[in-house]
Amino acid sequence: MKVNRVQELWKNHQAAIGGWLALPNGFSAEIMAHQGWDVLTIDMQHGLVNASELVPMLTAISTTEVTPFVRVPWLEPGIITKVLDSGSYGVICPMINTREDAERLVSYCRYAPQGTRSFGPSRAVLYAGEDYAQHANKTILTFAMIETQKALDNLDDIVSVKGLDAVFVGPSDLGLSLGYVPGNYEEPVLLEAIESILKTAHTQGIRAGIYTLTAAFARRMIELGFDYVVVSSDARLMAAQAQQVLADLRLK
Repeated sequence: MKVNRVQELWKNHQAAIGGWLALPNGFSAEIMAHQGWDVLTIDMQHGLVNASELVPMLTAISTTEVTPFVRVPWLEPGIITKVLDSGSYGVICPMINTREDAERLVSYCRYAPQGTRSFGPSRAVLYAGEDYAQHANKTILTFAMIETQKALDNLDDIVSVKGLDAVFVGPSDLGLSLGYVPGNYEEPVLLEAIESILKTAHTQGIRAGIYTLTAAFARRMIELGFDYVVVSSDARLMAAQAQQVLADLRLK
């Protein structure tokens, strides 16, 4: 079975650097894939990607060695099954607030006897290899998003769920839940919560990832100990570069 590049990086004590795909287009996904990310996550929650656009984007990523992840819209077995059968090597699931939520996430991503995933890996076999069924449970990564006060309250229970590979911090929703304006990642209370999530995850022997808006903040998170950082998104990067070009041209 094709290796999960993120797992290989972790074995070598290296952080994985990820891009984020919000644009529902195979060509833009292919462009992003050829830039050298370790992993690209297709965002089906807040991005504009739907199920019919998922496979062309995964196929585009497959032109490189970049590992494909998907952030699913919600904790629901149907969409999780679909993204895995389509060839995603990781599932990032939003709003995991309890131990039961985390247990369901793991179960939906694992074949029996470890879970309840239905068998039918259509495109996954083409991407990963004919031995997919024998190795999928060990290769697919599960990420529980921690982004609410309720999740913080239940964090010890969540990270102790057997089979959960990692937590993934959503700073905007977490900040909003803590009473702050989303997008301001420098609030001391939010930074304290982020560090607490990281330490709690590592205490239980699982990994921790986080979404960031800038390379500078991502570097800080790697130095803090995060195992996986996402830096912005294709849409944000395109807008930022266009703004910079126009600002340079209009300088007087």
